[in-house]
Amino acid sequence: MDLVITAARIYGLSLNGIDGLLYGPFVAQRQPKAAMLSLALLRHAKSSWEAKDIDDFDRPLNDRGRTAAPVMGAVLQELNFAPDRILCSPAKRTQETLTLISPFVKDAEVTFDEQLYLTSQETLLSRLKAVPVGVKKVLMIGHNPGMHGLALMLAGTGDAKSISRLEDKFPTAALATFSFPQVAWRDLTPASGHLEAFVTPRDRA
Repeated sequence: MDLVITAARIYGLSLNGIDGLLYGPFVAQRQPKAAMLSLALLRHAKSSWEAKDIDDFDRPLNDRGRTAAPVMGAVLQELNFAPDRILCSPAKRTQETLTLISPFVKDAEVTFDEQLYLTSQETLLSRLKAVPVGVKKVLMIGHNPGMHGLALMLAGTGDAKSISRLEDKFPTAALATFSFPQVAWRDLTPASGHLEAFVTPRDRA
């Protein structure tokens, strides 16, 4: 197995001093415990810039985005990721993305949260920490740069190639899924996630 030192491990080290070594490659290669929590991060599909007289919040998806979104919904289904809770930015492009993937994520409770609109990875992590006990699988739909930053913050272990691709970029409609050993979302820490999959629309083209 390749050894990977991610930005998240460095982030964890800066926060925790010597204890941050827990995020290092030696511990990372131990046999992982059974995952207790699962998270999917989905960036909204590609949006339109044609209309110059509308607010950013109201920009819709373009044709490419409307094609890509259901493809990524099918990827969620392929990965057997059935969320209990969906946290979605209320922007038009994220809501349209959710509508197009909805046939693949039935029965999930949906919350439109203004905190998810064009915010930082720290705010996104705080929002995840507020998810109630008992919710095991969360799908978050949001925007860059926060979504990319959150993915990098959480990715402590995983396939070397997938982590490298994730570190490079988090394009529109990209999907990253993670598992965590924690029982409660409030206990999430940087670099505590195992990157299970990183998939982009181009991977399914």
